[in-house]
Amino acid sequence: MSIYNQQPIDLSRIETYPLASRPSKVTVRDFAKPLSDDEALNTAALLDSLPRILAADTLRSIAAAVVEAKSKNRAIIWGIGGHVVKTGLAPILIDLMRRGFVTAIAMNGSGVIHDFEIAVAGWTSEDVDAALGSGTFGMAEETGRLINEAIRRGVADDCGVGESVGRALVEMKPQYADYSILHAAYAAKIPVTVHVTIGADIIHIHPHADGAAIGAATYRDFLLFTSLIKELDGGGVYLNVGSAVTMPEIFLKAVTVARNLGHSLADFTTANFDFIQHYRPMTNVVRRPVAGGAGRGYSVTGHHELMIPLLAASIANQSLKQTKG
Repeated sequence: MSIYNQQPIDLSRIETYPLASRPSKVTVRDFAKPLSDDEALNTAALLDSLPRILAADTLRSIAAAVVEAKSKNRAIIWGIGGHVVKTGLAPILIDLMRRGFVTAIAMNGSGVIHDFEIAVAGWTSEDVDAALGSGTFGMAEETGRLINEAIRRGVADDCGVGESVGRALVEMKPQYADYSILHAAYAAKIPVTVHVTIGADIIHIHPHADGAAIGAATYRDFLLFTSLIKELDGGGVYLNVGSAVTMPEIFLKAVTVARNLGHSLADFTTANFDFIQHYRPMTNVVRRPVAGGAGRGYSVTGHHELMIPLLAASIANQSLKQTKG
């Protein structure tokens, strides 16, 4: 029994609204478009025109590391924040999956929410400032109910958050499935792990939330993520895109667990892409894991909606040029 006089709040009387009724700031009409093979090859002049200095040369080096990782059959793991989805980059990542340049994806809780809303509604990203005053922020019915139901069902089947929600989306066959990272990854059997901070995501404030299920599912995802990290050894690549805290911390813990268990984890590449180079990504992704000659770490500063399509074009271009000889 708790010794506190205060009791946890009861969420059973929370009022929700239909997702279709909510104004959103991001729609699939604005999403990026992946390049065809011919278009990727035709970007060579643009990419070659960039100076071989600083960030432009760093971008080439990261792309080359990704292409080499695929040729060596090593892991290419993308750690992403929700902003990657909100800036319309899902089609780019899905195309990279198709091309074999994504072996796993790890995301924070907001990534799942935005991806799910895109799949079922074609839009996401509500106006928090407008909704917070009335207490309606985060209260879309389908988002809270269906994601939490998927997680609870997944736990019963020994699945993590990423696999559970991906499976639910594939079964639902939503109208905008082609824009969903989770849907595409599940269909391709590409692991997606989700790393949740309980209380930080809107699905945790719904009456359908089950803390035990969320905790069990995200912990399973951490264990799976750590198993995936082992596969970076000998030429793999880990890219942290748009997560300043959660994914850098998760990545560092996974690295130490893998090494503690006796797995070799050396000769791999890490990279951080973000608007600002924060302490944790620079320390926990770019510097510490590859210190002492264990690999190479890079950082690229810039808007995701510009830098990630450029990186993807460079990856596709380098790969296609190698293939064509």
